[in-house]
Amino acid sequence: MKAILLRELGGPERLVLEQVPDPQPGPGEAVVALRAAALNHRDAWIRKGLYAGIALPIILGSDGAGEVADVGEGVDRAWLGRHVVINPSLGWGPDPRVQGPSYKILGLPDHGTYAERVKVPAENLFAKPAALPWEAAAAIPLAGLTAYRALVTRARVQRGETVLITGIGGGVATLALLIARHAGARVFVTSGSDAKIARARQLGAEGGVNYTHDGWAKQVQSLCGDGPDVIVDSAGRDVFPALLEIVKPGGRIVTFGATTGSPSTVEVRRIFWKQVSILGSTMGTPAEFAGMLALFDGPLTPIVDRVYPLLAAPDAHRRMDQADQFGKIVLEIA
Repeated sequence: MKAILLRELGGPERLVLEQVPDPQPGPGEAVVALRAAALNHRDAWIRKGLYAGIALPIILGSDGAGEVADVGEGVDRAWLGRHVVINPSLGWGPDPRVQGPSYKILGLPDHGTYAERVKVPAENLFAKPAALPWEAAAAIPLAGLTAYRALVTRARVQRGETVLITGIGGGVATLALLIARHAGARVFVTSGSDAKIARARQLGAEGGVNYTHDGWAKQVQSLCGDGPDVIVDSAGRDVFPALLEIVKPGGRIVTFGATTGSPSTVEVRRIFWKQVSILGSTMGTPAEFAGMLALFDGPLTPIVDRVYPLLAAPDAHRRMDQADQFGKIVLEIA
């Protein structure tokens, strides 16, 4: 099969199309003939050497949708030919509160979805939402699961609450906007791009603030009244102290990443005096994946930024590195 292999760390040019052996399913496994895959920032961090446990060569990619082409021993052969979406959260474990010691994410250490075929545990196969084209279905898994757990399970967002989503434009943030609006929340966003804020308003956000402007945090607080009930953030660093300042007393801050690094200082007094809950969130359980996917088998449609052919994976990564996208960047696989 054809696959995009990363043999050396570095720029997008390190992603090379090669011919590699087809994966063979072992007991409890299935092979999916992929129709589409999607990019995540995790892929770029691995490519740049900014991720733990890197082992090369590796086929990147956590998101994928396609048809079941083969199954291993112990797997119901009724899966063969079915259109599926892959849950990239592998081996979560028995405790829904936290992933177990054997937990991993598809695309490292196991080969991922930048390929014509991928091998996964059969328990990670889920029926593709029938109304979604392949590109849209592939856009959902990692970002949708992350956004769903952050908002629904961790923050327990309620109808009528105010939600702030930082850094609108990326996959998780755009899907979080859709999920929060579906839950009946008022949504505000931040971005370094006025155009992305305008696009978010078209999707149901009530307003937004450009974080490159002085006093952006006070602008957010002014828009939200007493401050947001829930904040969903993956930036960290200098943004996080400002979020502690503007969150509503008794509110919740969910963090699922630190793309700009760790904050140099945290005003702990703001946490205990305002009765703020700081909630960590990473990926999610199979039940959460099913709950998230059901939303896209009905009222919601993921936002696809651009679609590239598999061989143009380096160009797709360049677009992600430039941070110009709004929604998910997808690879079409013939």
